Amino acid sequence: MFDDYFKAKRILVTGTTGFKGAWLTLWLAEMGAEVAGIGLPPDTQPNLFTAARVEQTGRHHLGDIRDYGFVQSVLADYRPHLVMHLAAQALVGNSYADPLYTWQTNVMGTANLIQACRGLDSLAAVLIVTSDKCYEPLSQARPLTEEDRLGGRDPYSASKACAELAASSFAASFARELPPLATARAGNVLGGGDFAKDRLAPDCVRALVADEPIVLRNPEYVRPWQYVLEPLAGYLELCRRMGRGEAAFAGHGTWNFAPDTGAQIPVRELAQKIIALWGKGTCLVRQDAFAHKETASLLLDNSKARRELGWRPILNIQDSLALTVEWYKAFFGGADARELCLEQIGRYLDKAASAGLSWAG
Repeated sequence: MFDDYFKAKRILVTGTTGFKGAWLTLWLAEMGAEVAGIGLPPDTQPNLFTAARVEQTGRHHLGDIRDYGFVQSVLADYRPHLVMHLAAQALVGNSYADPLYTWQTNVMGTANLIQACRGLDSLAAVLIVTSDKCYEPLSQARPLTEEDRLGGRDPYSASKACAELAASSFAASFARELPPLATARAGNVLGGGDFAKDRLAPDCVRALVADEPIVLRNPEYVRPWQYVLEPLAGYLELCRRMGRGEAAFAGHGTWNFAPDTGAQIPVRELAQKIIALWGKGTCLVRQDAFAHKETASLLLDNSKARRELGWRPILNIQDSLALTVEWYKAFFGGADARELCLEQIGRYLDKAASAGLSWAG
């Protein structure tokens, strides 16, 4: 896969103790990459980093990306070929509770990382993962393209828009000192191993395991749901194309990695599908007059990645949820988390190859 590009490459991943970072690290290690990680200690119990023994895949450094000296020392010592930045304060609710921490982590953490990359001659590419929420909300619902205006009313969304601006500014101001640098904007990710609070799928699973009703705050909100390996495949293919020095991927670029229109469904429908796959459960709606404002409808246009990168989603919403529910049921039934992840990576690769995607051949 990926023409063995990642084999023996030194790759630094930030956020390895998080949900997407742990999956990405396991996939890279399975491809023979030499992975180093940066992350805070896991903040949930259980968590995928510990359960899947991600620390065994390489050199993992527990530390805070707000600490420039720490970040700079890790990069200078490891001298990576690629940097993939996923570390973030990733929850809208937490951003209201502690907006300064959110902005410090998501904006200055990103700035610290890119600054530490300047002049590092080992680097071939840098990928900064932001969010679908970095866009200014529209008055009329339509899929957002990479050309749409950045914005964000809640602290989390605003911080991700600022991270995008920081990346663009670094790329423009210090082009001679930086390799190709891209930002990636993905939708709401589904998959086993996410145990965060106030995310729909983990909240559903916790309720189902405890034989409690699933509580929905905003049942009609629409999100671009996608299985975790879909955007990760896009990140990897983008890094490969940048790292190989292809002219079309030089400089600075922005990319949406999102599902097709059919996967962008309301919260209520997603919860009902999870209940059907689990085989039991109920939903109730609990409106909160003091709930923080979030964008009601969020849709992304993935046509640029399809057209220019040759990436496209291969799983529909039902397949994505089936894999997610299967993972959690097996895990809570005593299965090994790492083996579950690697088995699903293998099945996803088979599907990608059958679908004719070039990177999977």
